[in-house]
Amino acid sequence: MEQIPDEELEDAVVTLDALHAQREHARYLVEERGAHYLLSVKGNQKNLARQLKSLPWKQIPVLHRTSEHGHGREEIRELQVASANGPLFPHARQVVRIRRRRRLLGAKKWSEEVVYAVTDLPAEQASPEELATWARGHWTIENSVHRVRDVIFGEDARTIRTRNTPAVMAVLGDIVRGTLRTLGWVDAASARRAHTNPIAVLRLHGIT
Repeated sequence: MEQIPDEELEDAVVTLDALHAQREHARYLVEERGAHYLLSVKGNQKNLARQLKSLPWKQIPVLHRTSEHGHGREEIRELQVASANGPLFPHARQVVRIRRRRRLLGAKKWSEEVVYAVTDLPAEQASPEELATWARGHWTIENSVHRVRDVIFGEDARTIRTRNTPAVMAVLGDIVRGTLRTLGWVDAASARRAHTNPIAVLRLHGIT
């Protein structure tokens, strides 16, 4: 983040996943860069996660709710917000609970996921709708990028650990993905199959 100019970060809202839900990161963004944060919270911050889960959410109303149909499934998202009191997290002003329920169209069984987040923005600067939009935008990007890198290109399964080799392989992977997008491939899985299956490669170049 050091490479980002101050003028681009000042007053910007930075969304980060649970890996970066660190006190020093929150202080750095607010105190040194003049930015705001929305950090998701998971097990790596056990005390904070425990505090967020223990809040009386049953007494806190749902302030934002959306329901969508697409890709053969239905999804309902509900967002609750509570004020952050005391030394919960550096500069924290609000805590967020997002409940996501999904099911295949026509199915009776729902799957459910509950996630928590914390932000330095007070209610007058960040409405429930804005918090929902920022959170959804971050997790949509995270899920799509991680799926392409970890599932389709198998980066999690690599056993290469020598010196800078993992970083070099990650950069090469980014170059490949960028090139495929430039060539017009929208679906990463199809692009990978077309360029790694010997028969598909020959057909792609009009040889068979």
